Formats: sequence, C-alpha cells, structure tokens
Amino acid sequence: MNSPAPLPDTLGRILTGGALAGGLGLLASIGYVRGAAIGHLYPLEDVPAAPVAMILGAKVHPDGHPSSFLSARLDLGRRLFELGKVERLLVSGDGVHPDYDEPAAMIDYLTAAGVPAEVIMADRAGLDTYDSCLRAKTVYGRRELIIVTQTYHLARAVGIARHLGLVAHGVGDRTVRRHRRPWLIGSVREQLAYLKAAGDLISRRDPATPVT
Repeated sequence: MNSPAPLPDTLGRILTGGALAGGLGLLASIGYVRGAAIGHLYPLEDVPAAPVAMILGAKVHPDGHPSSFLSARLDLGRRLFELGKVERLLVSGDGVHPDYDEPAAMIDYLTAAGVPAEVIMADRAGLDTYDSCLRAKTVYGRRELIIVTQTYHLARAVGIARHLGLVAHGVGDRTVRRHRRPWLIGSVREQLAYLKAAGDLISRRDPATPVT
C-alpha cells in the first residue's frame, strides 16, 4: 500500500500546478485581447483618419500639470488633429473626485497648445481602459476612433475597443521610454492587466459607477 506523499511535496505540486494554470491563463488572456489589435496599430503618419481620437488619461501632478506620460499622449493627440487625421478629441480619465481631475488637466494642456476648446470632449468617468472604450461607444455615440496612449498599453486598449465593436486603430507614444524605471514598471503591470481585460470582455460588465 502506497503511503501518502509528504506534505511539503504535495504543497509543492499544488503551488506548481497553480502557477502553471495562472501562466496559461495569462497567456490566453494576452492572446485573446491582443489578437483583435493585430493590424490596427500605426505610426502617426500612417494611421487611417477617423472622426475622433480618444486620449486615455494618466497621472496628473498635485499642481494640475499632466505627468510626462500624459503630456506625451496629449501631444500625439494634438498632432493628429493638426494633421487632419481627426476632427475632434475625446479626453477620457478619472475626474470624479473634486481634488483630482485628469480630463480638466488634459483640456487645459491642449487648449494652451492651441487646440480649440470646442473640438474637445471630456469623459470624466473613464476610470480604466475598458470603461473609456465602452463609454466612448455607449455614452458618446462613437463607432470609429483612434486611441492614443503609450505603445506598451496600445495593443490592450485597441483590442478591448475592437472586441466591444468599435472600429478602432491606435497610435502609441514611445518618447517617454527615456524614463526607464516607470516605463519598465508600466510594461510589467500591463501584462498582468490582460487578465482583467479578458474578464471584463467576457463578462461584458457595465462601466464602474463613479464615487463622488
């Protein structure tokens, strides 16, 4: 009669199996989301024209000035408008708290750079990428757009949008790659974010209700 495996061996097998299952789930999530973005990521000059560019929010400093990552996204969105690639800009981010408003900072930055205020729309409840994409469709009535963010984030954003039925293309910024540590941290976190993205898309959850 075989004796039970020692507890440390059993625990090791459980942990190994869990890690393997988690890794396979992550790879499946990445493939599912990124697959929809294949062929739809472009350099600035080559992206197909669309009615609107959606600029995804990022950190804003306490003084209201956009972080370098967000400034780079805004500069790219402004260039799309100046080149005639888009007619309007949709800035989408976290603006539900009185002391933190990404869209307000984005509007101030763009208008200071010469973008007419009347061509800018603001979604203050774009609390994550899924929410921003779904709200662009269901709240702002968009069917076709260009998504603007950093390149490491772009495939997930475009993949989410296309899975939601949007005709979405993407243009990504690489200029802030010179900030090596935050770029690396963002790139690593991005891979893990695919699990949540896949779950959101499969469940088709409603956008989060902002807390005011």
